[in-house]
Amino acid sequence: MLTDDETTDSLPRTATLKNKELEEVQETMRAAFLPGNSTVEIREVPVPRPSHGEVLIAVRASTICGSDIRAIYHEHLGKGPEGYQGVIAGHEPSGIIVAAGPGCRRFKPGDRVIVYHISGCGVCNDCRRGYMISCTSAEYRRAYGWQRDGGMAEYLLAEEKDLIHLPDSLTYLDGALIACGFGTAYEALQKIGIDGGHAVLITGLGPVGLAAGVLCRKLGAETIIGVDISSERRELALNLGICDVAIAAGTDNVAKIRELTRGNGVERAVECSANAEARSTAIRATRKWGKIVMVGEGGTVTFNPSPDIIHDQKTIYGSWVTSTWLMEDLVERLVRWELHPEDIVTHRFALDRAGEAYSLMASGRCGKVAVCPTAE
Repeated sequence: MLTDDETTDSLPRTATLKNKELEEVQETMRAAFLPGNSTVEIREVPVPRPSHGEVLIAVRASTICGSDIRAIYHEHLGKGPEGYQGVIAGHEPSGIIVAAGPGCRRFKPGDRVIVYHISGCGVCNDCRRGYMISCTSAEYRRAYGWQRDGGMAEYLLAEEKDLIHLPDSLTYLDGALIACGFGTAYEALQKIGIDGGHAVLITGLGPVGLAAGVLCRKLGAETIIGVDISSERRELALNLGICDVAIAAGTDNVAKIRELTRGNGVERAVECSANAEARSTAIRATRKWGKIVMVGEGGTVTFNPSPDIIHDQKTIYGSWVTSTWLMEDLVERLVRWELHPEDIVTHRFALDRAGEAYSLMASGRCGKVAVCPTAE
Protein backbone atom coordinates (compact mmCIF):
# COMPACT_ATOMS: atom_id res chain seq x y z
CA MET A 1 0.00 0.00 0.00
CA LEU A 2 1.26 3.49 -0.81
CA THR A 3 1.61 6.24 1.76
CA ASP A 4 -0.04 9.61 1.34
CA ASP A 5 3.31 10.99 0.19
CA GLU A 6 3.43 8.55 -2.71
CA THR A 7 0.58 10.09 -4.66
CA THR A 8 -0.02 10.51 -8.34
CA ASP A 9 0.96 14.11 -9.10
CA SER A 10 4.45 13.29 -10.37
CA LEU A 11 4.17 15.59 -13.41
CA PRO A 12 3.92 19.35 -12.84
CA ARG A 13 0.33 20.48 -13.05
CA THR A 14 1.43 23.30 -15.35
CA ALA A 15 3.35 20.98 -17.67
CA THR A 16 3.40 21.97 -21.31
CA LEU A 17 3.85 18.90 -23.49
CA LYS A 18 4.24 18.82 -27.25
CA ASN A 19 3.05 16.28 -29.79
CA LYS A 20 6.66 15.23 -30.40
CA GLU A 21 6.68 13.72 -26.92
CA LEU A 22 4.56 10.89 -28.29
CA GLU A 23 7.78 9.62 -29.84
CA GLU A 24 9.32 9.44 -26.38
CA VAL A 25 6.56 7.29 -24.93
CA GLN A 26 7.65 3.67 -24.67
CA GLU A 27 6.32 1.19 -27.19
CA THR A 28 4.64 -1.03 -24.59
CA MET A 29 2.90 -0.51 -21.26
CA ARG A 30 1.62 -2.49 -18.31
CA ALA A 31 -2.14 -3.00 -18.10
CA ALA A 32 -4.60 -4.87 -15.86
CA PHE A 33 -7.17 -7.36 -17.15
CA LEU A 34 -9.92 -9.20 -15.25
CA PRO A 35 -10.19 -12.87 -16.29
CA GLY A 36 -13.30 -13.37 -14.14
CA ASN A 37 -11.97 -15.69 -11.45
CA SER A 38 -11.32 -13.14 -8.68
CA THR A 39 -7.84 -12.43 -9.97
CA VAL A 40 -6.07 -9.70 -11.94
CA GLU A 41 -3.65 -10.28 -14.81
CA ILE A 42 -0.96 -7.68 -15.52
CA ARG A 43 0.03 -7.86 -19.18
CA GLU A 44 2.45 -5.99 -21.41
CA VAL A 45 0.56 -4.44 -24.33
CA PRO A 46 1.35 -1.90 -27.07
CA VAL A 47 0.90 1.77 -26.26
CA PRO A 48 -1.94 3.04 -28.49
CA ARG A 49 -1.60 6.06 -30.78
CA PRO A 50 -4.33 8.67 -31.10
CA SER A 51 -6.17 9.16 -34.37
CA HIS A 52 -8.71 11.84 -35.34
CA GLY A 53 -10.47 13.32 -32.29
CA GLU A 54 -8.53 11.16 -29.84
CA VAL A 55 -5.93 11.82 -27.15
CA LEU A 56 -3.37 9.70 -25.36
CA ILE A 57 -3.50 10.15 -21.59
CA ALA A 58 -0.77 9.25 -19.13
CA VAL A 59 -2.92 7.77 -16.37
CA ARG A 60 -2.12 9.16 -12.93
CA ALA A 61 -4.96 7.61 -10.91
CA SER A 62 -7.57 4.94 -11.53
CA THR A 63 -10.05 3.87 -8.88
CA ILE A 64 -12.11 0.70 -8.47
CA CYS A 65 -15.92 0.73 -8.72
CA GLY A 66 -18.31 -1.67 -7.02
CA SER A 67 -19.76 -2.50 -10.43
CA ASP A 68 -16.38 -3.93 -11.43
CA ILE A 69 -16.53 -6.32 -8.49
CA ARG A 70 -20.17 -7.27 -9.04
CA ALA A 71 -20.11 -7.83 -12.78
CA ILE A 72 -16.49 -8.49 -13.82
CA TYR A 73 -14.04 -9.40 -11.05
CA HIS A 74 -15.67 -12.51 -9.56
CA GLU A 75 -17.42 -13.70 -12.71
CA HIS A 76 -18.25 -12.15 -16.05
CA LEU A 77 -21.91 -11.70 -15.16
CA GLY A 78 -22.57 -8.41 -16.90
CA LYS A 79 -24.88 -8.25 -19.90
CA GLY A 80 -25.54 -5.40 -22.30
CA PRO A 81 -23.86 -2.22 -21.00
CA GLU A 82 -22.09 -4.34 -18.36
CA GLY A 83 -20.86 -6.97 -20.80
CA TYR A 84 -17.09 -7.18 -20.34
CA GLN A 85 -15.21 -7.74 -23.59
CA GLY A 86 -11.82 -8.74 -22.23
CA VAL A 87 -10.37 -5.24 -22.47
CA ILE A 88 -8.07 -3.34 -20.10
CA ALA A 89 -10.05 -2.81 -16.90
CA GLY A 90 -10.89 0.43 -15.11
CA HIS A 91 -13.54 3.08 -15.82
CA GLU A 92 -12.56 5.72 -13.27
CA PRO A 93 -9.34 7.28 -14.59
CA SER A 94 -7.73 10.70 -14.62
CA GLY A 95 -4.40 11.86 -15.96
CA ILE A 96 -2.51 14.22 -18.23
CA ILE A 97 -2.69 14.35 -22.02
CA VAL A 98 0.66 13.51 -23.64
CA ALA A 99 -0.45 13.47 -27.27
CA ALA A 100 -3.45 14.56 -29.33
CA GLY A 101 -4.56 13.37 -32.74
CA PRO A 102 -5.79 15.69 -35.50
CA GLY A 103 -9.20 17.25 -35.14
CA CYS A 104 -9.10 17.95 -31.38
CA ARG A 105 -10.81 21.25 -30.64
CA ARG A 106 -10.58 21.86 -26.89
CA PHE A 107 -7.92 19.73 -25.23
CA LYS A 108 -4.20 19.57 -25.93
CA PRO A 109 -1.03 17.95 -24.57
CA GLY A 110 -0.34 19.12 -21.03
CA ASP A 111 -4.03 19.36 -20.05
CA ARG A 112 -5.13 17.54 -16.91
CA VAL A 113 -8.37 15.63 -17.52
CA ILE A 114 -11.05 13.32 -16.14
CA VAL A 115 -12.57 10.72 -18.44
CA TYR A 116 -16.35 10.36 -18.53
CA HIS A 117 -16.45 6.60 -18.60
CA ILE A 118 -18.95 5.93 -21.35
CA SER A 119 -18.14 6.89 -24.91
CA GLY A 120 -21.42 7.34 -26.73
CA CYS A 121 -22.30 7.96 -30.36
CA GLY A 122 -22.60 11.69 -29.65
CA VAL A 123 -25.66 12.25 -31.83
CA CYS A 124 -28.59 10.38 -30.24
CA ASN A 125 -30.97 12.31 -27.97
CA ASP A 126 -29.36 11.03 -24.76
CA CYS A 127 -25.83 11.88 -25.89
CA ARG A 128 -26.95 15.37 -26.96
CA ARG A 129 -28.24 15.85 -23.41
CA GLY A 130 -24.84 14.78 -22.05
CA TYR A 131 -26.10 11.41 -20.80
CA MET A 132 -23.79 9.17 -22.79
CA ILE A 133 -24.45 6.51 -20.12
CA SER A 134 -27.84 6.12 -21.85
CA CYS A 135 -26.58 6.24 -25.44
CA THR A 136 -29.03 4.30 -27.59
CA SER A 137 -26.53 3.22 -30.25
CA ALA A 138 -25.75 -0.49 -30.03
CA GLU A 139 -22.86 0.05 -32.45
CA TYR A 140 -21.10 3.07 -30.96
CA ARG A 141 -21.81 3.00 -27.22
CA ARG A 142 -18.69 1.58 -25.53
CA ALA A 143 -17.77 1.99 -21.87
CA TYR A 144 -14.14 2.35 -20.88
CA GLY A 145 -13.01 -0.77 -19.02
CA TRP A 146 -16.00 -2.75 -20.29
CA GLN A 147 -16.16 -2.68 -24.09
CA ARG A 148 -13.07 -0.56 -24.78
CA ASP A 149 -9.71 -0.32 -23.02
CA GLY A 150 -9.90 1.43 -19.66
CA GLY A 151 -7.65 3.21 -17.22
CA MET A 152 -5.93 0.42 -15.27
CA ALA A 153 -2.82 0.98 -17.36
CA GLU A 154 0.02 3.42 -17.82
CA TYR A 155 -1.71 5.05 -20.79
CA LEU A 156 -5.29 5.40 -22.00
CA LEU A 157 -6.59 6.24 -25.45
CA ALA A 158 -9.73 8.39 -25.12
CA GLU A 159 -12.02 10.43 -27.33
CA GLU A 160 -11.80 14.17 -26.77
CA LYS A 161 -15.59 14.45 -26.41
CA ASP A 162 -15.41 12.21 -23.31
CA LEU A 163 -13.05 14.50 -21.37
CA ILE A 164 -13.72 16.83 -18.45
CA HIS A 165 -11.14 19.47 -17.47
CA LEU A 166 -9.43 18.79 -14.14
CA PRO A 167 -8.52 22.10 -12.44
CA ASP A 168 -5.10 22.56 -10.87
CA SER A 169 -6.60 22.78 -7.38
CA LEU A 170 -7.93 19.21 -7.60
CA THR A 171 -5.61 16.19 -7.48
CA TYR A 172 -5.59 13.33 -9.95
CA LEU A 173 -7.16 11.15 -7.28
CA ASP A 174 -9.94 13.73 -6.91
CA GLY A 175 -10.45 13.47 -10.65
CA ALA A 176 -10.63 9.68 -10.62
CA LEU A 177 -13.32 9.76 -7.94
CA ILE A 178 -15.33 12.36 -9.84
CA ALA A 179 -15.26 10.12 -12.92
CA CYS A 180 -17.93 7.81 -11.52
CA GLY A 181 -18.56 7.74 -7.76
CA PHE A 182 -18.97 11.43 -6.93
CA GLY A 183 -20.61 12.14 -10.27
CA THR A 184 -23.15 9.38 -9.63
CA ALA A 185 -23.88 10.68 -6.13
CA TYR A 186 -24.21 14.28 -7.31
CA GLU A 187 -26.70 13.31 -10.02
CA ALA A 188 -28.83 11.42 -7.49
CA LEU A 189 -28.86 14.32 -5.03
CA GLN A 190 -29.83 16.76 -7.78
CA LYS A 191 -32.92 14.64 -8.45
CA ILE A 192 -34.20 14.72 -4.86
CA GLY A 193 -32.81 18.08 -3.72
CA ILE A 194 -31.03 18.58 -0.41
CA ASP A 195 -31.27 21.58 1.94
CA GLY A 196 -30.75 22.60 5.56
CA GLY A 197 -34.14 21.34 6.67
CA HIS A 198 -33.48 17.75 5.67
CA ALA A 199 -32.52 14.67 7.59
CA VAL A 200 -30.94 12.31 5.05
CA LEU A 201 -30.64 8.53 5.20
CA ILE A 202 -27.91 6.79 3.21
CA THR A 203 -28.19 3.01 2.99
CA GLY A 204 -24.87 1.50 1.93
CA LEU A 205 -21.67 3.31 2.90
CA GLY A 206 -19.51 2.07 0.06
CA PRO A 207 -17.74 4.69 -2.09
CA VAL A 208 -20.94 6.05 -3.67
CA GLY A 209 -22.70 6.22 -0.31
CA LEU A 210 -19.71 7.97 1.26
CA ALA A 211 -19.63 10.40 -1.67
CA ALA A 212 -23.34 11.09 -1.19
CA GLY A 213 -22.71 11.88 2.46
CA VAL A 214 -19.83 14.22 1.68
CA LEU A 215 -21.97 16.12 -0.82
CA CYS A 216 -25.04 16.18 1.44
CA ARG A 217 -22.89 17.86 4.10
CA LYS A 218 -21.83 20.58 1.66
CA LEU A 219 -25.39 21.00 0.40
CA GLY A 220 -26.45 21.77 3.97
CA ALA A 221 -28.25 18.64 5.22
CA GLU A 222 -29.21 19.00 8.88
CA THR A 223 -28.62 15.36 9.84
CA ILE A 224 -27.02 12.49 7.94
CA ILE A 225 -27.75 8.91 9.02
CA GLY A 226 -25.83 6.04 7.46
CA VAL A 227 -26.56 2.31 7.46
CA ASP A 228 -24.06 -0.38 6.51
CA ILE A 229 -23.16 -3.95 7.42
CA SER A 230 -19.42 -3.14 7.54
CA SER A 231 -18.06 -1.80 10.82
CA GLU A 232 -15.01 -0.44 8.96
CA ARG A 233 -17.16 1.65 6.66
CA ARG A 234 -19.37 2.89 9.49
CA GLU A 235 -16.28 3.91 11.42
CA LEU A 236 -14.81 5.67 8.39
CA ALA A 237 -18.06 7.60 7.82
CA LEU A 238 -18.02 8.80 11.44
CA ASN A 239 -14.30 9.57 11.58
CA LEU A 240 -14.48 11.70 8.42
CA GLY A 241 -17.59 13.50 9.68
CA ILE A 242 -19.61 12.22 6.74
CA CYS A 243 -22.41 10.81 8.92
CA ASP A 244 -23.76 12.07 12.23
CA VAL A 245 -24.96 8.56 13.07
CA ALA A 246 -23.91 5.25 11.53
CA ILE A 247 -26.12 2.23 12.23
CA ALA A 248 -25.31 -1.45 11.73
CA ALA A 249 -27.62 -2.99 9.15
CA GLY A 250 -30.40 -4.97 10.83
CA THR A 251 -34.12 -5.65 11.09
CA ASP A 252 -34.66 -2.79 13.56
CA ASN A 253 -33.27 -0.07 11.31
CA VAL A 254 -36.59 1.61 10.49
CA ALA A 255 -37.49 1.91 14.19
CA LYS A 256 -34.05 3.34 15.03
CA ILE A 257 -34.20 5.89 12.23
CA ARG A 258 -37.67 7.03 13.24
CA GLU A 259 -36.47 7.33 16.84
CA LEU A 260 -33.61 9.55 15.64
CA THR A 261 -36.08 11.75 13.74
CA ARG A 262 -38.70 12.24 16.47
CA GLY A 263 -40.88 9.53 15.00
CA ASN A 264 -41.22 11.22 11.63
CA GLY A 265 -38.60 9.58 9.44
CA VAL A 266 -36.14 11.30 7.10
CA GLU A 267 -37.02 13.81 4.41
CA ARG A 268 -34.61 12.25 1.91
CA ALA A 269 -33.14 8.76 1.43
CA VAL A 270 -30.30 7.67 -0.86
CA GLU A 271 -30.16 3.92 -1.48
CA CYS A 272 -26.65 2.80 -2.52
CA SER A 273 -26.47 -0.80 -1.33
CA ALA A 274 -28.67 -2.76 -3.79
CA ASN A 275 -29.68 -4.88 -0.80
CA ALA A 276 -33.38 -5.79 -0.63
CA GLU A 277 -33.75 -5.09 3.11
CA ALA A 278 -31.83 -1.82 2.85
CA ARG A 279 -34.06 -0.71 0.01
CA SER A 280 -37.15 -1.45 2.08
CA THR A 281 -35.61 0.48 4.95
CA ALA A 282 -34.97 3.49 2.73
CA ILE A 283 -38.61 3.53 1.63
CA ARG A 284 -40.21 2.89 5.02
CA ALA A 285 -37.90 5.17 7.02
CA THR A 286 -38.79 8.13 4.79
CA ARG A 287 -41.49 10.44 6.11
CA LYS A 288 -44.65 11.64 4.37
CA TRP A 289 -44.00 13.63 1.18
CA GLY A 290 -40.39 12.49 1.29
CA LYS A 291 -38.17 11.49 -1.62
CA ILE A 292 -36.08 8.37 -2.18
CA VAL A 293 -33.46 7.87 -4.89
CA MET A 294 -32.15 4.43 -5.81
CA VAL A 295 -28.57 4.24 -7.03
CA GLY A 296 -27.29 0.77 -6.10
CA GLU A 297 -27.42 -1.66 -9.03
CA GLY A 298 -28.77 -5.22 -9.06
CA GLY A 299 -30.91 -7.05 -6.52
CA THR A 300 -34.61 -6.71 -5.82
CA VAL A 301 -36.97 -4.98 -3.39
CA THR A 302 -40.38 -5.71 -1.89
CA PHE A 303 -42.75 -3.09 -0.53
CA ASN A 304 -46.49 -2.45 -0.18
CA PRO A 305 -47.47 0.38 -2.53
CA SER A 306 -50.41 1.73 -0.54
CA PRO A 307 -48.95 2.07 2.99
CA ASP A 308 -45.34 2.52 1.91
CA ILE A 309 -45.72 4.95 -0.99
CA ILE A 310 -49.22 6.01 -2.01
CA HIS A 311 -50.78 6.99 1.33
CA ASP A 312 -47.67 8.92 2.42
CA GLN A 313 -47.30 10.42 -1.06
CA LYS A 314 -43.62 9.60 -1.33
CA THR A 315 -41.63 9.74 -4.55
CA ILE A 316 -39.05 7.17 -5.69
CA TYR A 317 -36.43 8.18 -8.26
CA GLY A 318 -34.02 6.07 -10.23
CA SER A 319 -30.61 7.53 -11.02
CA TRP A 320 -27.93 6.05 -13.31
CA VAL A 321 -24.47 7.65 -13.25
CA THR A 322 -24.58 11.28 -14.50
CA SER A 323 -24.15 13.56 -17.51
CA THR A 324 -21.08 15.36 -18.79
CA TRP A 325 -22.59 18.77 -18.01
CA LEU A 326 -23.48 17.84 -14.42
CA MET A 327 -19.97 16.40 -13.98
CA GLU A 328 -18.52 19.76 -15.07
CA ASP A 329 -20.95 21.46 -12.69
CA LEU A 330 -19.70 19.22 -9.86
CA VAL A 331 -16.05 19.98 -10.65
CA GLU A 332 -16.75 23.71 -10.39
CA ARG A 333 -18.46 23.28 -7.02
CA LEU A 334 -15.72 21.07 -5.59
CA VAL A 335 -13.25 23.87 -6.31
CA ARG A 336 -15.53 26.50 -4.73
CA TRP A 337 -16.18 24.28 -1.70
CA GLU A 338 -12.46 23.38 -1.38
CA LEU A 339 -13.62 19.79 -1.19
CA HIS A 340 -11.39 16.84 -2.09
CA PRO A 341 -13.08 13.54 -3.00
CA GLU A 342 -9.78 11.73 -2.41
CA ASP A 343 -10.45 12.03 1.34
CA ILE A 344 -12.54 8.84 1.13
CA VAL A 345 -9.63 6.88 -0.38
CA THR A 346 -8.33 4.49 2.27
CA HIS A 347 -5.83 2.47 0.20
CA ARG A 348 -3.55 3.21 -2.76
CA PHE A 349 -1.61 0.65 -4.76
CA ALA A 350 0.92 0.65 -7.56
CA LEU A 351 -0.25 -0.88 -10.85
CA ASP A 352 1.78 -4.06 -10.34
CA ARG A 353 -0.22 -4.63 -7.13
CA ALA A 354 -3.63 -4.16 -8.73
CA GLY A 355 -4.58 -7.70 -7.71
CA GLU A 356 -4.32 -6.71 -4.05
CA ALA A 357 -6.36 -3.59 -4.76
CA TYR A 358 -9.25 -5.50 -6.34
CA SER A 359 -9.18 -8.15 -3.62
CA LEU A 360 -9.42 -5.51 -0.92
CA MET A 361 -12.26 -3.73 -2.69
CA ALA A 362 -14.11 -7.03 -3.03
CA SER A 363 -13.82 -7.60 0.73
CA GLY A 364 -15.76 -4.43 1.54
CA ARG A 365 -13.37 -3.67 4.42
CA CYS A 366 -12.29 -0.31 3.04
CA GLY A 367 -13.37 2.99 1.61
CA LYS A 368 -12.33 3.81 -1.93
CA VAL A 369 -9.35 1.92 -3.37
CA ALA A 370 -7.03 3.53 -5.93
CA VAL A 371 -4.39 2.29 -8.33
CA CYS A 372 -1.68 4.80 -9.23
CA PRO A 373 0.20 3.57 -12.33
CA THR A 374 3.20 5.90 -12.04
CA ALA A 375 3.91 5.03 -8.38
CA GLU A 376 6.55 2.46 -7.52
